[in-house]
Amino acid sequence: MNPDDVWRGIDDQRGRLVDLLEDLSDQEWQHPSLCEGWSVRQVAAHVALQNTRWSAMPRAVLETIRSGGMEGAIHAAACRHAQLPTERIVAEIRERIGVWRPLPMVTHRGSAIDYLVHLQDIAIPLGRRQPMPVDVAAVAADEVWRSPRMFHARRRFAGQRFVATDVEWSAGQGPEVTGPISAILLLLTGRPAGLDHLDGPGADAVRAALGVRP
Repeated sequence: MNPDDVWRGIDDQRGRLVDLLEDLSDQEWQHPSLCEGWSVRQVAAHVALQNTRWSAMPRAVLETIRSGGMEGAIHAAACRHAQLPTERIVAEIRERIGVWRPLPMVTHRGSAIDYLVHLQDIAIPLGRRQPMPVDVAAVAADEVWRSPRMFHARRRFAGQRFVATDVEWSAGQGPEVTGPISAILLLLTGRPAGLDHLDGPGADAVRAALGVRP
């Protein structure tokens, strides 16, 4: 899949996210997201921070050191940005529609992971169904699986073979875990909610490893 097609899929998810956020009540903005310890508002603020430029990198490095690591720095930045007015957060996400340029040191494939997964982080716990473009999700899943630094999916799920049922995509060796690529992508990025839509002889082993009851 060429980069332009991936960016078109990203723009689709950006637009859907903006429409969703504009429709949320104040209570829904405070609702827990799929990200443990993160509210819907904090996830939205994190996505809005995609406007970061190279000029912000020195501060980002300092924040990482102060927060004891990248995850702490990302959460701290999102919490700080979440204090902005709701309209500002939504506007910043809207401004990215049509911008086919990733963050510093991030590829279009990494951007696909962010936008596809974070839309579901917000939509699923609110019961707001949002479709995910399967071809772009396959690109994102490939990036998660191949990367030794992001999510450690290949190590975490060693011994299972994941096979998508709605697009040509597979990875790993062992008992099969089958289902839509959207559910596989969620699972590979650490969201057990994806298990609700996965099946196959390897699915129970994955549930057991994650401590999730069938």
